[in-house]
Amino acid sequence: MKKHSRQLVLAILFLGSLTPALAQIAGPGTTEMDAGLLAKANGGDASAQVQMGDNSCAAGIKAAQDPKQLAEYYKEAAAWYRKAADQGSVAGQLHLAVLYRDGKGVPRDMQQAAEWYRKAAEQGDAGAQGTLGVLYSMGQGITQSYSDAYYWFDLAARVKGPNQEKYAGYRQMSGAHITADELADVRERATKWLAAHPR
Repeated sequence: MKKHSRQLVLAILFLGSLTPALAQIAGPGTTEMDAGLLAKANGGDASAQVQMGDNSCAAGIKAAQDPKQLAEYYKEAAAWYRKAADQGSVAGQLHLAVLYRDGKGVPRDMQQAAEWYRKAAEQGDAGAQGTLGVLYSMGQGITQSYSDAYYWFDLAARVKGPNQEKYAGYRQMSGAHITADELADVRERATKWLAAHPR
C-alpha cells in the first residue's frame, strides 16, 4: 500500500471514530474542513476558531439557496466567533458584532453588536472605533452621545489608513454638537487612552 493511501485510510478511520459530541461541535459547515484546524479550534486556539467561523460563513454562502441550511451555517459561525471573542480575539469580536448587527446566526441585537464593537475598539482596532463612533452619533444599540462619538472618531482618525480622513470628518461633525467643556473632557480622555495604548 502506498504511503499516501495508508495515510488516507488512517485519516478516514480517525474521522469515523470521532465521538458524536465532537461531530456535533464540528457542525454542518465543517464537512470539508481540515481536521488539524478543527483540532486546534476545539483545543482553544482563537485564530483557528475565527477561521472555522469564516469557513462556516463561506459554506453557508455556497448553500444560500436553502435558507434553513444557511441559517445553520451562520449559527455555527457565531458559536466559533464567540469562542474566539471571549478569549479577546479582535477578529472574533468584530465578526460577532457584524452577525449581531445583521441578525445572522443570532437574533439581531444592536446592543450586543455595540458591546462587541466596544471590546474590539478598546483594544485599538480603528475600524471598530469608527463604527462605535457612528453608533454613538446615531444612538443605535447605545445611548446617543456626540461626546462619545467624538472620542471614538478621534481615536480612529489618528490611525493612518484608507478611512482616516472619513473619521476625521465625522469627528468634526460630532464636535459641532458638543460644548467647549465637553470637547476639553473628551480630548483629555483620548489623550489618556493613547498614553495607555501606544500605537
